[in-house]
Amino acid sequence: MRYQEEVFEQPLGGVTGLEKARPRERLLLQGAGRLSDLDLAALIIGSGIKGNSVDKIAEKLVQILDQTSAPVIEVQAVRAIPGIGAAKAAQICAALEYARRRLRPAENRIRFPQDLLPVIRHYADRRREHFLSISLNGAHEVISVRVVSIGSVNRTIVHPREVFCEPLQDRATAVLAAHNHPSGNVDPSDEDREITVRLRQAGETLGISLLDHIIFTQNSYYSFLEHGAL
Repeated sequence: MRYQEEVFEQPLGGVTGLEKARPRERLLLQGAGRLSDLDLAALIIGSGIKGNSVDKIAEKLVQILDQTSAPVIEVQAVRAIPGIGAAKAAQICAALEYARRRLRPAENRIRFPQDLLPVIRHYADRRREHFLSISLNGAHEVISVRVVSIGSVNRTIVHPREVFCEPLQDRATAVLAAHNHPSGNVDPSDEDREITVRLRQAGETLGISLLDHIIFTQNSYYSFLEHGAL
């Protein structure tokens, strides 16, 4: 399967009271989307230390993030910043990892089944089956990942309406279905094959293509498309 930053004019009369407000107050009034990377980093860090303000620490953190091409930042790199100890470094890395998992930047473009694995693999260690619906835009970039059903150790029950409900709201052009197998065996069951057929048929009716159904564990995966079963 081969599946400008906004500029605001400054009002006459100079800087407004809102612009001089602290990042927390501006976030509460305007939303997180209006804050700069530096402001957001300062909010996550929370406070500085004597001789090293929170703004200086935030600036260093942003510099490290800008220079990091890997999807996950190493905790050692964060701890190396003066003013950030072990607890704060753990908090920052946890926040960044949670955002990476949940918000799914557009760089997550799905060309092959294995491209999806870094996006969903954190569900592989769940003790019960989690059925996921992944919305894609026309460029096959990930819009969202949602858990639509949680089942037992070896079975989950899902209906096509649950899989396609949110992608319809996302105005997605394609969907990927995926679920983990806690047993460690990625071979599809009869139920897995049945739901794949039903999802494909539902997608054809709705005009949202089912690109693939992937069964995954921490170390392996099964793609219905790759095996000619879709």
